Amino acid sequence: MNIEEHLNTSNLPVARKLSLNILVTAQLIEEKVAGALKPFDLSIQQFNVLRILRGQKGKPANLSTIQERMVSKMSNTTRLVDKLIAKDLAKRIICKSNRRKVEINITENGLQLLDKIDPKVDAVENELIKHLNREEIEQIINGLDEIRN
Repeated sequence: MNIEEHLNTSNLPVARKLSLNILVTAQLIEEKVAGALKPFDLSIQQFNVLRILRGQKGKPANLSTIQERMVSKMSNTTRLVDKLIAKDLAKRIICKSNRRKVEINITENGLQLLDKIDPKVDAVENELIKHLNREEIEQIINGLDEIRN
């Protein structure tokens, strides 16, 4: 179904049709990924923070580094990290020489949880693109990169 049928409208200008298509598709992806995360009691934003921390490869990250790398810049990073700490998926490290300097690290529990979640999220993402071939996927990726640039 095309976007105009989906939204029960017609004659949209091409820029609006593209924008709406991206927004509706992003919402669909978000719903599907959130569904995969639900059994693990994690939000998409918490999952994103865990992936960022894992990407640090054992090096701690400060809150501003996490915020810069978040997919959703509107997220309250401090609150997200606090929730992950409460679940023993991340830990806060306070610098002994400068107590205002706080860094965050993923715990072994966090790494193990990601090992369980990754195949579930991969399956959702692969299901969403199963009707596209490699060339179509690359065209979409390149087009979206161009929009952001």
